[in-house]
Amino acid sequence: MVVDLLLIALAITVDPLPIMAFALVVSSARGVWKGLVFILAWLACLVAVIAVVLMVTDGQPPPPRSPPSLAGLATKLVIGLVLVFYGLHRRRLMKAGTAPTGSATPLGPDVRGGPSDSAASRSGSLWAAAGLAVLVQPWGLVAAGATTVLEANTSHTSTYAALFGFCFLATASLLAAELYIVFAPEVAHDRLMRLRGWLEGHQQQAIVVICLVVGLWLTGKSIYQLTG
Repeated sequence: MVVDLLLIALAITVDPLPIMAFALVVSSARGVWKGLVFILAWLACLVAVIAVVLMVTDGQPPPPRSPPSLAGLATKLVIGLVLVFYGLHRRRLMKAGTAPTGSATPLGPDVRGGPSDSAASRSGSLWAAAGLAVLVQPWGLVAAGATTVLEANTSHTSTYAALFGFCFLATASLLAAELYIVFAPEVAHDRLMRLRGWLEGHQQQAIVVICLVVGLWLTGKSIYQLTG
């Protein structure tokens, strides 16, 4: 469970879509406060998903080969396959020079020219920043994390450490950007906007890599556990 959670959290934190949206939020008026609200809303989504899963399982993993256990593995397998096929689909579109823009992806809405771009540019309130954090959440990866949390055993202290590590790592890039804005606002603003421009140019490649790596891992492990 720990390795799966860390891999998924790493994929979430390097996902270019939330970082691009966050860069626009913190570069607007009252950017520091909006960035903080964005991060809190982002964390709230992760914590809420984990809490719901733990409430369903009562903090105990389902017995091996039981219907809930098999259902969780099957769901993880489906998520993995969706990520793999989407990554391959996106790769074919890139080679053909027709990569979609402004569309939904398993990693969240496409920021480039998409709804989150216009939403970020209009984020005149703290509530708008919070809503944007929910919008750009990579729900496909979060769902993969939720199926992994099914294996959590809250009677072990290490489980809480793993869940905390998941939330922290999944938010690490946003926290780093927020701290940069706080301590070096002028320099950070310019560099974050340059980073956003660079990410926009490499967004499609990043989506393909993240989808294939995480998708293949989840698919392979799920098949192994289902057939083992």
